[in-house]
Parts: sequence; C-alpha cells; structure tokens
Amino acid sequence: MNTIELTNIKKNFWDGDEENYVLKSLNFTAKKGEFVAIIGPSGSGKSTFLTIAGGLQHPTSGTVKINGQTLANFSKKELDRFRFKEIGFILQASNLVPYLTIKDQFTLIDKVSKNNDTANLDDLLKQLNIEHLKNKYPDNISGGERQRVAIAKALYQKPSVILADEPTASLDSNRAKIVTELLAKESKEHNTTTIMVTHDTRLINYCDRVLYMQDGKLISKS
Repeated sequence: MNTIELTNIKKNFWDGDEENYVLKSLNFTAKKGEFVAIIGPSGSGKSTFLTIAGGLQHPTSGTVKINGQTLANFSKKELDRFRFKEIGFILQASNLVPYLTIKDQFTLIDKVSKNNDTANLDDLLKQLNIEHLKNKYPDNISGGERQRVAIAKALYQKPSVILADEPTASLDSNRAKIVTELLAKESKEHNTTTIMVTHDTRLINYCDRVLYMQDGKLISKS
C-alpha cells in the first residue's frame, strides 16, 4: 500500500490577469519505508509540492491521500489533528516556539499527544549532537542547531510521513551527512515514508529514488 498518493495535482497562482501554473497534472506515490529525493532548480515547484503533500495548502485541483485518507475530506480541525499525528515537517524555517526551552518544545508535544513514552528523546538528541542544548532557548543557539532541533521534533513521534524541505541547508558537510543518514535509518527502521527536497546532490546516494522537478512535473532520475 502506498503511504502517500498525489493524483492529477494542479496548482495555479494569479499574477494580475495572468494565470501561472506551478504544478501541472502532477502524479506521485511513495511506499512505506521509502526515502525519496526531489531535486530541481529554484522556482520549479518543489516547495509547493511538499506543502500540498502535507496539507499545508490546497491544490487548485487533484487529490492528496495519506494512508488511504483523502485530505480534502477533513475539516480544518480534523486535518490539524491528522497532520500532528501522521506527518513530521522539516521546513527551512525551524518553527520553534521562541519562549520555550529546547526540552520544553518536546514536553509540549507530549502534552498535546498524551505521550508518556519519552525514552527515545535523549537518544534522538544525542544522535543529532544537541543533547547539551536542552535548557537553552531558540534565540540562544545557532541556525544550524535550531535546524537540528526541528529535525528532532519531526522524528520524535515517529510519524508515518516525513516531509523535509532543504533539511541540511544550514548544516556543514559532516552534519548534513549525519542528518541524511538518520533520515534514511528512520525510514527503514520505522517504515516511515520520507520525501526530501534538496539542492545538495551529494545526499541523494542515501535515497531509494530520485525525482527531478521540471515544468511543474516530476521526472524519474533513478
């Protein structure tokens, strides 16, 4: 069974009287445990694709399904709940709560999800080399450290889908390699479907499949 399916997705924006299509009848599927990279030039629609796949914005037309559930059928409240449980987002903006310490970012997740099993948090922070940041606030750590905290948050609840938009953009080569290895490991160990938009072609060797975004469509590269 496919974890995620996008069928005949179109997304258009209006620029005055001119209609511009960012995505054109795009089709995409990914299975459980699959790690897919999407590459392509800036402005080709990669980030738009990712936000539509995660229900952060709606397509102009077409259908998005995750775990067999059609996202358009959810109310806003239902969609928010579904995203929180099933999708881990790693966005270019780290989206950390500025007035919470790093540890409290995860405590908040536990309260909302009613999760009492926090045993994996220390191991996750250690793998990303951020365990020493627990009592710091987002404004008191570097951009690369904030990105690694955001990655830990995305992985923490073991979602069925991880959507990563340039997850290693603010990291040095060694840390980028560690993060990509961790995403690949999580995909296989927890049967997580991971979709990574990246400009860094050095990282695609860790992926099961590579797609190229061109003219609003996805073309297979491997």
